[in-house]
Amino acid sequence: MSWLIIASCVILCCSFSSFFRLEKLGALKWDKVVHGNQAWRLITCIWLHAGVIHLLANMLSLIFIGIRLEQQFGFSTLSVPFCSGSVLSSLFIQRSISVAASGALFGLLGLMLSELLTNWTIYTNKATALITLTVIIVINLAMGILPHVDNFAHIGGFLTDFLLGFVLLLRPQFGWVGRKHLPAGARVTSKHKAYQYLFLVIAMVLLIAGFTVGLVMLFKGENGHDHCSWCHYLSCVPTSKWHCGN
Repeated sequence: MSWLIIASCVILCCSFSSFFRLEKLGALKWDKVVHGNQAWRLITCIWLHAGVIHLLANMLSLIFIGIRLEQQFGFSTLSVPFCSGSVLSSLFIQRSISVAASGALFGLLGLMLSELLTNWTIYTNKATALITLTVIIVINLAMGILPHVDNFAHIGGFLTDFLLGFVLLLRPQFGWVGRKHLPAGARVTSKHKAYQYLFLVIAMVLLIAGFTVGLVMLFKGENGHDHCSWCHYLSCVPTSKWHCGN
C-alpha cells in the first residue's frame, strides 16, 4: 500500500490548502497553460480537490479500487493513472479553472476494465465481473453530467488508462506459469494469447495518436467544442433544476 499512503498524504495536504487558492496552487486553467507557458498545470491539477466532499469521495474510491490493483501489479504500474485526463479537460473547459484529481480515479476504473478484457481467459465468473464493472463505470460517468463537475477529466482519464491497461497489465496464461512442473517433452502453453498482443498494438497506436493530436490542438489554442458541437452534453446536461451556462 506504499503508493496509496503517499498519494493520500499528498492529496490531503494539497486539498485543504487549495480550497481557498486553487489557481495559485496549480489548478488547470486553459489560458495559463496555452499562453502563460504553464504546462505544468496539466500535472499539478491532478493533486487538487474542490472541497471536502470531493476529497472524501476520491479517497474512498482510491482505497476500494487502488488496493486490489496495487496488490496485483505493484506500485510502479499504479502510478500511471495519475498522469491522465487533464489534456482533454483543458481542450473543452477554457473559461474556468478545473481540478482533475477524479480523472486519475476514473483511470483506475479504465485499468480494471481493460485488465479484465485482456486477461479474459484466466478468469472465472468473468461475465458477472464485466457486467458489474460496466454498471459502476456508467453510473459514475453519468454523475458527471451534473453542473460544476469536470466530466471531461473523468472521460479522459478513463479512456487513457483503459488503453494503457492493454499495454501494462498483460498476465501470462496458467499453462505457461506452471511450465516448470511439466514432464520433459510436454507441450508448453505460450505466455500470452494472440489477441492480447493484438489489443496491445491497437492500444499503443490509439494512445500515441490521441495524445499527439490532443497536445497539438491544445497548444495551438483550439477549442474542442469547435470540432464537436454536442460534446458539451458529456459534462453538463441542462434540466429544469439547473442550467449549464457556458
